[in-house]
Amino acid sequence: MKKIFISSDHAGFNLKEQIKKKFKKKYIFQDLGTNNLKTSVNYPDYAHKLCKKVSKDSKNIGILVCGSGIGMSMAANRHKKIRAAVCYSVKNTKLSRLHNNANIITLGSRLTKKNIAFKCIEVFINTKFEGGRHKKRVIKI
Repeated sequence: MKKIFISSDHAGFNLKEQIKKKFKKKYIFQDLGTNNLKTSVNYPDYAHKLCKKVSKDSKNIGILVCGSGIGMSMAANRHKKIRAAVCYSVKNTKLSRLHNNANIITLGSRLTKKNIAFKCIEVFINTKFEGGRHKKRVIKI
Protein backbone atom coordinates (compact mmCIF):
# COMPACT_ATOMS: atom_id res chain seq x y z
CA MET A 1 0.00 0.00 0.00
CA LYS A 2 1.18 3.49 -0.84
CA LYS A 3 1.90 5.80 2.09
CA ILE A 4 0.57 9.34 1.80
CA PHE A 5 1.19 12.27 4.11
CA ILE A 6 -1.93 14.30 4.90
CA SER A 7 -2.53 17.45 6.91
CA SER A 8 -5.10 20.20 7.32
CA ASP A 9 -5.98 23.26 9.28
CA HIS A 10 -9.26 23.53 11.19
CA ALA A 11 -11.19 24.54 8.05
CA GLY A 12 -9.99 21.44 6.21
CA PHE A 13 -10.32 19.01 9.10
CA ASN A 14 -13.66 17.44 8.08
CA LEU A 15 -12.61 16.89 4.47
CA LYS A 16 -9.27 15.44 5.63
CA GLU A 17 -11.11 12.93 7.80
CA GLN A 18 -13.48 12.03 4.94
CA ILE A 19 -10.50 11.47 2.62
CA LYS A 20 -8.86 9.12 5.10
CA LYS A 21 -12.10 7.18 5.55
CA LYS A 22 -12.79 6.94 1.79
CA PHE A 23 -9.32 5.65 0.90
CA LYS A 24 -8.34 3.68 4.02
CA LYS A 25 -8.42 0.35 2.18
CA LYS A 26 -6.20 1.63 -0.66
CA TYR A 27 -3.61 3.84 1.03
CA ILE A 28 -1.81 4.28 4.33
CA PHE A 29 -2.07 7.84 5.64
CA GLN A 30 0.34 9.50 7.99
CA ASP A 31 -1.83 12.22 9.49
CA LEU A 32 0.20 15.23 10.60
CA GLY A 33 -2.74 17.15 12.10
CA THR A 34 -4.65 19.17 12.96
CA ASN A 35 -6.56 16.81 15.16
CA ASN A 36 -9.80 18.67 15.77
CA LEU A 37 -12.23 21.07 14.20
CA LYS A 38 -12.81 23.31 17.19
CA THR A 39 -9.37 24.83 17.73
CA SER A 40 -8.32 27.47 15.21
CA VAL A 41 -4.78 26.80 13.95
CA ASN A 42 -2.34 28.44 11.55
CA TYR A 43 -2.27 26.61 8.21
CA PRO A 44 1.43 27.35 7.48
CA ASP A 45 2.47 25.29 10.51
CA TYR A 46 0.77 22.21 9.05
CA ALA A 47 1.97 22.85 5.51
CA HIS A 48 5.58 23.16 6.69
CA LYS A 49 5.32 19.98 8.77
CA LEU A 50 4.05 17.99 5.77
CA CYS A 51 6.59 19.48 3.36
CA LYS A 52 9.48 18.36 5.56
CA LYS A 53 8.23 14.79 5.23
CA VAL A 54 7.46 14.90 1.50
CA SER A 55 10.78 16.50 0.56
CA LYS A 56 12.81 13.65 2.13
CA ASP A 57 12.09 11.26 -0.76
CA SER A 58 11.10 11.97 -4.36
CA LYS A 59 8.53 9.16 -4.18
CA ASN A 60 6.62 10.82 -1.34
CA ILE A 61 3.38 12.66 -1.97
CA GLY A 62 1.13 14.73 0.24
CA ILE A 63 -2.38 16.07 0.61
CA LEU A 64 -3.00 19.46 2.22
CA VAL A 65 -6.50 20.74 2.98
CA CYS A 66 -7.53 24.22 4.10
CA GLY A 67 -10.53 26.42 3.38
CA SER A 68 -9.48 27.44 -0.14
CA GLY A 69 -6.37 25.35 -0.80
CA ILE A 70 -4.51 28.54 -1.66
CA GLY A 71 -2.90 29.29 1.70
CA MET A 72 -1.56 25.76 2.08
CA SER A 73 -0.21 25.88 -1.48
CA MET A 74 1.55 29.19 -0.92
CA ALA A 75 3.19 27.95 2.29
CA ALA A 76 4.17 24.61 0.75
CA ASN A 77 5.74 26.09 -2.37
CA ARG A 78 8.29 27.95 -0.27
CA HIS A 79 10.07 24.62 0.31
CA LYS A 80 12.75 23.15 -1.94
CA LYS A 81 11.72 19.97 -3.76
CA ILE A 82 8.03 20.81 -3.30
CA ARG A 83 5.58 21.48 -6.11
CA ALA A 84 2.14 21.97 -4.56
CA ALA A 85 -0.86 22.42 -6.82
CA VAL A 86 -4.27 23.77 -5.88
CA CYS A 87 -6.60 21.26 -7.50
CA TYR A 88 -10.30 21.80 -8.11
CA SER A 89 -11.04 19.63 -11.15
CA VAL A 90 -9.93 16.33 -12.61
CA LYS A 91 -8.37 18.12 -15.59
CA ASN A 92 -6.24 20.57 -13.62
CA THR A 93 -5.21 17.76 -11.26
CA LYS A 94 -4.08 15.56 -14.13
CA LEU A 95 -2.10 18.40 -15.70
CA SER A 96 -0.45 19.22 -12.37
CA ARG A 97 1.07 15.73 -12.40
CA LEU A 98 1.66 15.26 -16.15
CA HIS A 99 3.29 18.62 -16.81
CA ASN A 100 4.41 19.98 -13.43
CA ASN A 101 5.27 16.81 -11.51
CA ALA A 102 3.35 18.12 -8.49
CA ASN A 103 4.08 16.14 -5.35
CA ILE A 104 1.45 17.77 -3.13
CA ILE A 105 -2.21 18.29 -3.90
CA THR A 106 -3.93 21.10 -2.01
CA LEU A 107 -7.68 21.15 -1.71
CA GLY A 108 -10.11 23.82 -0.62
CA SER A 109 -12.75 22.35 1.65
CA ARG A 110 -14.98 25.41 1.27
CA LEU A 111 -14.74 25.43 -2.52
CA THR A 112 -14.51 21.78 -3.58
CA LYS A 113 -17.29 19.24 -3.19
CA LYS A 114 -16.27 16.04 -1.43
CA ASN A 115 -16.81 13.79 -4.46
CA ILE A 116 -14.74 16.06 -6.70
CA ALA A 117 -11.98 16.06 -4.08
CA PHE A 118 -12.04 12.25 -4.05
CA LYS A 119 -11.78 12.10 -7.86
CA CYS A 120 -8.92 14.61 -7.82
CA ILE A 121 -7.02 12.53 -5.26
CA GLU A 122 -7.40 9.36 -7.35
CA VAL A 123 -6.16 11.17 -10.45
CA PHE A 124 -3.30 12.80 -8.54
CA ILE A 125 -2.08 9.50 -7.12
CA ASN A 126 -2.42 7.53 -10.36
CA THR A 127 -1.06 10.03 -12.89
CA LYS A 128 2.66 9.89 -13.65
CA PHE A 129 4.89 12.77 -14.76
CA GLU A 130 5.34 12.86 -18.55
CA GLY A 131 8.89 14.14 -18.39
CA GLY A 132 10.23 15.05 -21.83
CA ARG A 133 9.86 18.74 -22.62
CA HIS A 134 8.28 19.29 -19.20
CA LYS A 135 11.31 18.04 -17.29
CA LYS A 136 13.50 21.03 -18.17
CA ARG A 137 10.69 23.37 -17.12
CA VAL A 138 10.23 21.65 -13.78
CA ILE A 139 13.98 21.84 -13.18
CA LYS A 140 13.77 25.62 -13.61
CA ILE A 141 11.26 25.81 -10.75
